[in-house]
Parts: sequence; structure tokens; C-alpha cells
Amino acid sequence: MEENLYNIQEISSYREGNRLEAKKAKGGIPNSMWETYSSFANTDGGIILLGVDEKKDGSFEVSGVQNADQMLKDFWNMVNNRQKINVNLLVEKDVTVEDYEGKKVISIRVPRADRYLRPVYVGQDPMSGSYRRNGEGDYHCSHEEVSAMYRDAYQLTQDRKLLKHRDMKVFCMDTVHSYRNIFNISHINHVWSKLDDEEFLGKIGAIGYDADEGKFYPTTAGLLMFGYENEILSEYPQYFLDYQDHRDPSIRWVDRLASSTGEWSGNVFDFFFAVANKLSHDLPRPFKLEGMMRVDDTPLHKAVREALLNTLVNADYYGRRGVVIKKYPDGYTFENPGDFRIGMKEAMSGGVSDPRNAILFKMFALIDLGERAGSGIPTIIDGWKSAYGEQPTWEDTHNPDRTILRLHCKNLSEVLFEKASDDMMGNELAGGKDHDNTAINAETGDKPAVKTSSGDKTPNEPAIKSETGDNTGDKIQVILNYIAKNGEVKTSDIMQVFGLKSSQSRYYLSTLVEQGRIEACGSNKNRTYKAI
Repeated sequence: MEENLYNIQEISSYREGNRLEAKKAKGGIPNSMWETYSSFANTDGGIILLGVDEKKDGSFEVSGVQNADQMLKDFWNMVNNRQKINVNLLVEKDVTVEDYEGKKVISIRVPRADRYLRPVYVGQDPMSGSYRRNGEGDYHCSHEEVSAMYRDAYQLTQDRKLLKHRDMKVFCMDTVHSYRNIFNISHINHVWSKLDDEEFLGKIGAIGYDADEGKFYPTTAGLLMFGYENEILSEYPQYFLDYQDHRDPSIRWVDRLASSTGEWSGNVFDFFFAVANKLSHDLPRPFKLEGMMRVDDTPLHKAVREALLNTLVNADYYGRRGVVIKKYPDGYTFENPGDFRIGMKEAMSGGVSDPRNAILFKMFALIDLGERAGSGIPTIIDGWKSAYGEQPTWEDTHNPDRTILRLHCKNLSEVLFEKASDDMMGNELAGGKDHDNTAINAETGDKPAVKTSSGDKTPNEPAIKSETGDNTGDKIQVILNYIAKNGEVKTSDIMQVFGLKSSQSRYYLSTLVEQGRIEACGSNKNRTYKAI
């Protein structure tokens, strides 16, 4: 816990909050203090002040404690009594007596409990004695929250479990072969490339050996990575992956990909690659050459890809509400069931890696995805800030436990045309048409077989305006420049290059035709456009 979280000399300026609690404690150690001890330990830590009263306006007033030495003795006896509290997280320096205008205040700094020690609970029953902090108050943890803390407390991650009632039929072999194609590209002439599918899956942890029975069974990690959605649900009843594109507020969504449709495998691997491409499609790619090859994988693309991967490998798939990824005109949100397994400050500093699904993380790492050594969150922060100057934000919510990452940028709605302008400048420098081969596409070999659902609105004018006003004319000029540089183009070309819907592309092209700046050639089916 930060040493500068609290200063007794500034007591009048403080208010109770998620990490600060005041107790008058006139009659000794109050029983309610242990509820706060539990709640701080199970949330993000905090400071308990004994001898401080909260006034009606929420401000603090020092009342002081009587006989501070005796109260300290009583406190240490209680905190070491397993009948009172199940674990003592404190050392001597965490509990101090401070003087404020001749009155004594006992300050107790409660750290966030390591996941191996959670839940921290009052009394003998974790289901009734576990608390968490929510704003200014402590609340009883639900059975679901306590169970989640116990799952995280295990030394081995939950995705190592052998599924002895399942066999290789749970796997979508198209997904397995897509993974192997990427692995072979990442590891030329690797000895595992010559193995059959079952041997290969054993090497990467997708199946595990049961010594007692002498058989291989799927692991939960393998099921998540390569399984069919209906098979995954048999182990994870709450499993759900959902991508939503909300860039047009006038319709429910522009595009959606959900694991529950039955139109594709529904597993984590196929979801990752499909969604990674959707998220990165509109991001700007400054023109850069290494030798004669264009480099498309920027720190920004790595940041967004890492955010998606971090969400998937840290999700508690037994938890409710599933993984939800949303794309907005001004950024992205990434939500997963399960809270942070380490403290937020520690996670942002980097150097500590503790994924909730370690085998799942290993599988991605084997195909060169995912930052090792706990550098994933710093990669997200640095990549996003370097591109947009905005700080990513994380939020832990409880009941149920969820982690929410927000990547926000005020001008993200203009990225489409910045990207196109960069691409066209790159084409001119490179002397030809630029193909948008992202690092992800280059690695995949073959694309996952997934289908998406799109909104069905056909607007008279595309809903892609800047936050400061209508700059349609500027966008039309960018499209005209693209057509002039590339000769004849189709509507589908404009859709792909600028990330537009069919109706939007047709609007811009018809506007240019009406203005006499381009001409349409051929029938509807084979129509092309060229500059006049």
C-alpha cells in the first residue's frame, strides 16, 4: 500500500472511500472493524482509523482513543486469533499510534491479500464472514464471489484440469490445423511440426496424461482454445464470447460475433483472430519500410491485440456474463469475468505475470502472441498513449467479479480516413498499390471460418461524422485521391480500404459521380469507377 495514502495532519480534508474507513472506537476495538479488515483485504487494501469520527457532512473529526497501548495489545491478540479472523496479513509497521493535537489515533494499514490467502473472512464460515469494499461501505460477499476467490487461490490454474469424461471429439480440428499452420510459420522446422495431431496437442497442453489410467484426456485449456462451443458449455455453463461494433448509434450494432450462434466453432482461438482483425482494421498504419518490406505491426496494433489477448487469458470462464468486446466511435471496451489476480499498481508496473489461464496463455505464446514477463499491461498503456495521448483505464467490479478495460480516444472516429491517407502516401512512395497485410493476417495462413451479423440500416448518408462537425467533403476528397491513384475501383474496394459499409461506400461514390469527378463503368454487378 502506498505510504502517502494518508497523513494525520490533513485529516479534516479526508472522506471515507474505497480505501479509507474511520471508526470512533470509544469503547475499544469495534466488531465492525473486522468486517472492514476483511473487505479491504479482499478488495484493494486500505486504512482503518480508530479514534476518528465521521460527521454528518462526511468530514472527519479526531475524537481519539482511550488507553491506546491496551487497545494495541487487544488488537494484536484478536488479529492472531483464528476464531476471530482467518488470517493475519499485518506486520508491526502496519499498525501505528499517531498524535493529533494531543489525541491518539490508531492507524491500521490493511494490504490487499495475495490470491493464495483469499478469501479473508470473519469468524469460522467464509460464506457468511467474507466482505468486500464498495465505495464507502463493506458488503457481504455472495456465494459466487467466495467461490471465485477459492478458484483463484489454487496454486495451479483452473485450465489445467483433465476432462476424463471427454475425448478428442470435443476439438474442432479445423481450428487445430489453423493453429498448427501458424505454429509452423513461427517455428520453421520445429520438431513438433512432424508430430501427429494428438502428440502435438499433448506438447502444447491441450491434452494431458492421466498416469493412473494410462490415457490422454482434453484439458480445460484445450477445450477453451480448440473446442466446439456446445462442448465448452458442458464444462463452463456460463461461457460466452461476444464482439459488438457500436460505431453507428442509430442501430443496435453494425457488426456482431457471438460464440452462441452455432455458425462457427465458438472457441477462444477462432474468436481471437476474427476479433483481432476487426479491432485493428481501422487503426492507422504509418508508412514504414524495413529494407524493401513494409512494416504494418505498430505499437498501437500490438496494444489493441494485447488488450484482447489479456482479456481472454485472464477471464474466469466459470463466471457470469462472459467476455464482451465493444467497439465505439471513440474507442474500445474489453470486459471479462474475474477481477485482477494481483494489485493494480503491481500489474501496471510490469514484471509479474499471473494469468488466470496459464496454459491458454502458453498456447498463444507458442505462436508469438502475448507479452511475457508481465509486460502485457505496460504494452497496452505505452502503445495506446503513444498513438492518442490517452491513458487506458481499468476497473474492477464485484458481485459478480468483472474486469473492464477502456481504451478511449476523442478522435478515433477520424482514424479511418487518416489510415487511408497514410496508405495512399505509402503507395506513392512504394510505387504501387498497397495490400493491407497485418501481422495477424500474415501469421494465420488460413482464416478461421466465422460468420458475423450486421445491422440492416441503409442510411441516406453515412453516419461517420467528426465530433466537431460534418467533414463529408474532406472524406470525399480522400476517396477521390484514392481512385485517382489506383485507376478503376469497385465499391468493395472502397469498403475494404476505408472500413465502410456498402451503403456508405455507394453514397460517397454516387456523390462523386453526381459532381462529375468520377464516372461509373459497366453494369451494376461489375460496375467500376474511375476518375475523370
